[in-house]
Amino acid sequence: MTGIGVEVGAQAARSRALAVLRIRGRALAVALLPAAVAVILLAGGSTGHLVGRGWDLARWIVTPVAVLVLLAAGVIALVVARARPAVSPTVPIAEESAPDLYRLVRDLADRLDVPAPSAIALTPDCDSWLEDRTHPPHGPPPPPDGHDRDEMATLGRPPRRTAATVLVIGSPFLWWMRVGELRAVLAPVVAGTGPSAHPDIAAARRFVRGLDAAVAVASTPGRCPLSRVVCAGIGWVARLLLRGCREHATLMERGVAAAAAERAQAVDYGLRIVAQEQVGLAYAGWDRLLTRVALPAWRMGRWPSRLDAGVVAALTELSRRDRLAEGFTSRLGERPACDLLEEPGLVDEAASLLAARLFHGGPAEPGPDWAPVDWQEYPDEVVDRKWRTDAARLHRVLDTLGVRRCADRTAPHRDGPTLARVLDHLAAPDPTRATSTPKPPPQPYEAMAAEGDEETPGGGTERSMALASGLTAELAREEADTPTVRKPPAGTAGQGPDMALWDDGALPLFPLQPPRTPRELLADHVTAMVCCAAMDTAGAIPGLDWLDGPSLLIGGERTTDLTPRVLSLIEDGNPAPLRTWLVKCGIRPEKPVRLV
Repeated sequence: MTGIGVEVGAQAARSRALAVLRIRGRALAVALLPAAVAVILLAGGSTGHLVGRGWDLARWIVTPVAVLVLLAAGVIALVVARARPAVSPTVPIAEESAPDLYRLVRDLADRLDVPAPSAIALTPDCDSWLEDRTHPPHGPPPPPDGHDRDEMATLGRPPRRTAATVLVIGSPFLWWMRVGELRAVLAPVVAGTGPSAHPDIAAARRFVRGLDAAVAVASTPGRCPLSRVVCAGIGWVARLLLRGCREHATLMERGVAAAAAERAQAVDYGLRIVAQEQVGLAYAGWDRLLTRVALPAWRMGRWPSRLDAGVVAALTELSRRDRLAEGFTSRLGERPACDLLEEPGLVDEAASLLAARLFHGGPAEPGPDWAPVDWQEYPDEVVDRKWRTDAARLHRVLDTLGVRRCADRTAPHRDGPTLARVLDHLAAPDPTRATSTPKPPPQPYEAMAAEGDEETPGGGTERSMALASGLTAELAREEADTPTVRKPPAGTAGQGPDMALWDDGALPLFPLQPPRTPRELLADHVTAMVCCAAMDTAGAIPGLDWLDGPSLLIGGERTTDLTPRVLSLIEDGNPAPLRTWLVKCGIRPEKPVRLV
């Protein structure tokens, strides 16, 4: 039954590929139709059959139109043929740097009786796919040799070799999965090289990718008026053809996927069910690691250089906390798939840098303001620095709002940055609501929040919104002064095939989170100030939680009850829960803290 299912899926894909190619043929016929009419008219006139004033007028009209249509069709065909389709940014893996991985993929292709991919690359995401890079400038695949032609003729199968078909593997899979699990997960992906190597399917894909690339070329801004007119025409034709091909191309890809899935049923079926559970677990851990651990570091110009190794730590911690994940840690005694790489540390570093570029838009290479950080250094280099930077920003905004450093002018260190200053400001009642005294002119940050103040009664809440607006504006100015996206040096643009076709101007391609709201920013900054006070007055230390990101350790224990107390302060103006917590932990809010 598996063979029947494979044949049905492949036949459906081929029929849809032929439908796409028929659309291409019809477009060519439409382009050649005026030329054919012009040839008939000219030939008829030269033989004395189509003579007369009407036929002469038709020749004068049709011939220039035919020439213009041919020129336009030639330009469009040239753009479609030479446009460079988008190529996924990946980390290429040479065979000499991962011979065992290449051997595993080739053995898998032999078991599936399909052509082996020509190369392997890694993506910093939890996904795997085949990427065909046969379109120019890579060039079409070479013609099959004699053995391949005989095989195609006798068995009706595609050639055993396929050029420029890259197997892209999610890098978290290599570190979290065991070798057998990785083979089971890759089976349906590698099986896709069979129908993908069919000439009709390959030609249909190149045509669709060319149209898509032509649309992108036509949409590029910054041209002269004449070029914009020409590009608009090319884009219109390409979009028209894409609309005609959309349904057929979609069904073709579904047929390819169905045939590949059916063929892969014969390989490690039982193990593949277990491996799919690991795919979901890896995705959950990867998402938590990026959003809660990597993102804070990226925002301050540091990028963790061992993200994939962090996935293992995060998922191991998740297995320890979640009863649903019990038993998964027993897998860790088996051989991890990253052992298939000769130098997994270097590959992890390259994938980590690419992840920072894709999800955050960081520079192409390390530099003074974009440096790697090891996990051992993360608490001191990222967590401590982040809290002190946020606390310093909070006090700068308080200075702008005119908030005094200390209510008690006779107290020692009255000019130092203290947590008490933040607590007193957010908890104090609004004097403009308590008396009829006219309100003084608002400070710059207060003016931004004037409209919101009218809708939110309560002194603490109004002060919180003004402070949150000030923090938002201050952070926006800082980000505008220090852009994170940088072009690569001129000599590095063509160092790898994956990077040469990647436009850095579109970074980040996959932003992790939307911009933080003013209340979220205020909560983060007040929490940072509390953590600074805890470190400087109560002996607390910064820590790293693999699932929750930066954490505060007091007496060796991770604090988990600070957030609701901070929210009570900024949302309700109620400092009592936080003050009680500070007394319990031995934190002195009146003591000044060290900032950066």
